[in-house]
Amino acid sequence: MGKTFAAFASATLILGLAACSSSRHEATEKYYLVTVSTKLAYWQAAGAGLARAARHLAVAAEMVGPDGYDPQAEVQAFRDAMAKKPTGILVSAADPTMMKDPIDAAIAQGIPVITIDSDVPASKRLTSIGTNNYEAGLMGGRILADRLHGKGEVVVYTMPGQINLDQRLQGYKNILAEHPQMKIIRVVDVKGNPSIAFDTTEEIIKGKSVPDGYVCLVSTPCSEVADVLDRHKVDNKVLVAMDSDENTLTWIQKGKIAATIAQKPFTMAYYGVIMLDSLHHYKLPTLDGNWAQDTRSPLPVFVDTGVTLIDKSNADAFLKALTPADGN
Repeated sequence: MGKTFAAFASATLILGLAACSSSRHEATEKYYLVTVSTKLAYWQAAGAGLARAARHLAVAAEMVGPDGYDPQAEVQAFRDAMAKKPTGILVSAADPTMMKDPIDAAIAQGIPVITIDSDVPASKRLTSIGTNNYEAGLMGGRILADRLHGKGEVVVYTMPGQINLDQRLQGYKNILAEHPQMKIIRVVDVKGNPSIAFDTTEEIIKGKSVPDGYVCLVSTPCSEVADVLDRHKVDNKVLVAMDSDENTLTWIQKGKIAATIAQKPFTMAYYGVIMLDSLHHYKLPTLDGNWAQDTRSPLPVFVDTGVTLIDKSNADAFLKALTPADGN
C-alpha cells in the first residue's frame, strides 16, 4: 500500500509540475523514443502516446529505431538521437548489455534518460516505466494452470536475456511449480522473428506428442502458433499470449488463443514524456546520482503502468477501441 501511494503521489506531483510549466516550453525542446521493431503494433501504440504527450505539451517528439528486430541498430539509433542533444530520451532496450554504455554516456552529457517497457537496471538511467513483468507472468501462469486443469506439457516462446521477458518467464515458472503435473518442455528463442515461431510450431506438432499449452512472452509469436494449430486442426490446446495487437484479439475471438496479458505502451510513452519534460523544467541537482536509493529522491524507482486481461468475454470491446496510430 505504501509503495502504491508513493507512486501515485509522485505521479500527481510530476503531472502538476508539467502543467505549471506549460508556458515555459521552448521551440528547441525535443524528446526521443528509441526502440526496436518500430513497425510493430505495440510500438505504434507507444508512438501514439508519444505524439499525444508532445501535442499536449506543445513540444517536439520522435520515435526512432530499426523497423525490424535489430538490437545493434537500436543502439546506433540511440547514439544518433543523443548526438542531436535532445531534451530527453525514452528507450526500451532489446539488449540491456549493449544499451548500458550509451545510456551512461547520455547521462554524462546531461541528457535525461528513462527506460520504458524493457529496463537497463545496471545503467544510470533515472527511472523505469512499464509493466511489473513478474506479476504479469504470475497472471499468465494462473490462467494457463486453470485452463489446463493443473497438468500438461508447455512450450514457451521468448527472447532469452531481455530482462522484462525473463521476469515474465520466472512468474510462469513459479506458478507451474505449484502444479507438479505441469512442466515446460521447450523454450523457443524467436529472435524477434515471427517466422521462427511458425516454423518451430510446425516442427513441434509433428512430434510424437503435441504439447498441451503454449505461452508467448512477446507479442508476435502467438498469432503464428494459433495459425499453425488452426491449419492442422489441432484443437483443445491452451495458448496464452502477450499484448493486444489486432491479430491476437482476432484469434481470441476465434477461440484459438485463450487469453492475452495486455500492456500499456501508449501510457508508458505518454507518461515518460511528461516525466522528462518535468525533469527539464525542474532540474535535478545532478543526473548522475544514486536516485534509486536516495530516500529523498524526487523520482520513483519504478512506475507500474499495469496490465489488462483480455479473453473471449471482452476481446470484441478491445478490438473496437484500438488506439489510432496518430494518437487521437
